Amino acid sequence: MNFASTSVPRHLVRGAIGFGLIIGSVALVPAVGPVTLLAAPLALVAFRGCPTCWMVGLAQTISRGRLERQCADGVCTLTKAHPTTKATAKATA
Repeated sequence: MNFASTSVPRHLVRGAIGFGLIIGSVALVPAVGPVTLLAAPLALVAFRGCPTCWMVGLAQTISRGRLERQCADGVCTLTKAHPTTKATAKATA
């Protein structure tokens, strides 16, 4: 499954929104009441699932185009992408 964003800044903004909603909803409970906890599920939308999904997406976004998976005989490995592979991947996308 792919959790990557189109850019690292966009992904970081989604994370800031998600973590802000979670922290804000819990921190405001004493001042406003339990109704603020209704903001916490909105963080799941920003995270596209859970905070772990966001972290996986961050790693995918950072490594996009830098690594490639090569599978042979049922064994897959990650290697650095060759410059020709990047150009080919962009041309076919």
